[in-house]
Amino acid sequence: MPTAPNRRAVAVILLIPLMVTLALWAFAWPAARIAPRDLPVGVAGPASAAQQLEQRFEQRDGAFDVHRFDDEAAARTAIEDRTVYGAVVVTPQGPHLLTASAASPVVSQLLREAVTASVPEDTPVRVTDVVAAPPGDPRGSALGASVLPLALAGMAAGAVVTLMGLRGARAAVTLIGAASLMGLAATAVAHSWLGALTGDWWTVAGVLALTVLAIGSAVAGLAALFGSRGIGLGALLMVLLGNPFSGVTSAPELLPEPVGAIGQWLPPGAGGSLLRSVAFFDGSAAGAAVLTLSLWTLFGLAAVLFARRAPAPAEPVEPAREPALTG
Repeated sequence: MPTAPNRRAVAVILLIPLMVTLALWAFAWPAARIAPRDLPVGVAGPASAAQQLEQRFEQRDGAFDVHRFDDEAAARTAIEDRTVYGAVVVTPQGPHLLTASAASPVVSQLLREAVTASVPEDTPVRVTDVVAAPPGDPRGSALGASVLPLALAGMAAGAVVTLMGLRGARAAVTLIGAASLMGLAATAVAHSWLGALTGDWWTVAGVLALTVLAIGSAVAGLAALFGSRGIGLGALLMVLLGNPFSGVTSAPELLPEPVGAIGQWLPPGAGGSLLRSVAFFDGSAAGAAVLTLSLWTLFGLAAVLFARRAPAPAEPVEPAREPALTG
């Protein structure tokens, strides 16, 4: 019969390949299947011409979710409100493509290629970037790369609070303080130094702090409910799934279904979407992301504050000694 050390060795041998396979699936599969899926786009212009253009978009079944607008001004407003990623305005001089590279450089390039391919070769396509990505990060690389460090920072905060044995209000205050300092430090790097983020400095810092707090609180809360296994569950949700499912490097509508939707229900994806809204779009379409991060934070802090833990084992009591007999 195998001994306990042998069983542990076999478990490690089997667990490591399983974790590597899961990580490859989570990171590689969505990246290899990027394509538009109900991607919101707009069409504006005269009714007859706009209808023809709308039909061309709808020929790619399930790829685009087409919105009709009366004119270019309405299409620009919809882009700035994050209702659509871009729009095509039909003009006498040819199609005029409106994009928003700040929302997703990948989507902007995809729309440019799709519109260019749908018109005759000699027809010029004018392109206007309505909400451009900042000069410090024109391809959105820095913003996309920020999700994993935020997830790791929150993961570390929740794990350290748990392993240090902090309980109740002390654990909650520690999580809030650590997340606040991380938000300030990350904003100083991404906003002040790299110029990858614009918008109000303190609002961006608050979003980054809330993202880290949601992740750290969730990890600490899961650990409060399930013990050390909760840390592993938190790592699975926040790092292994939350990071590749976030869609920050492309867009949630470009990921396979239902990966894009799942990613927006997790703090990394919600934090990335909220960061885009406050950094480039004056907070437009931020409500769902704020609600998601708030719910994860409340769940985690409530579990840290109120979860019941098994009482510590009592110290053994030495048996009373009988008095020595005297002669």
